[in-house]
Amino acid sequence: MTHPEQVVLLDDNGSAIGVADKVAVHTTDTALHLAFSCHVYNESGQVLVTRRALSKQTWPGVWTNSFCGHPAPDEDIASAIARRAADELGIVVTGLEVILPDFRYRAVDASGIVENEVCPVYRAFTTSVVAPNPAEVAEFAWVDPASLATAAAAAPYAFSPWLGWQLAQLG
Repeated sequence: MTHPEQVVLLDDNGSAIGVADKVAVHTTDTALHLAFSCHVYNESGQVLVTRRALSKQTWPGVWTNSFCGHPAPDEDIASAIARRAADELGIVVTGLEVILPDFRYRAVDASGIVENEVCPVYRAFTTSVVAPNPAEVAEFAWVDPASLATAAAAAPYAFSPWLGWQLAQLG
């Protein structure tokens, strides 16, 4: 029997206060919870961007960072990142580094579903061939980081709001 994916609930100071099923948390009144974003680079210095699967509950079909996820209760972030990299993209990541440790955001999808996350942002590297999980990723591309920043600024509606905010903070 598989158990539903759980997320770590947080108070306004970012301290863990409990756990909840992921599907029960992402609503029109989403509780603050712990997540992460990861930007994956290749040997050529390009960053991997992914287009969210059309079946995703929030922001279906928009382009975003390489991948995101939620650490399970009692799972360290590095292990959660490795797990999601494999699950979403079929890749192994190395050289994990936190680049925005205090990133936090709240965004409301067109459907009314709210994302409300303390979401540290990481950079990692891969030499793996990307093999995306179609339930998570519709398509992907390796792009020049400066070109990504320009595109996200020019057409923010085509990208996840958190990616735009992350790129702005990264400069």
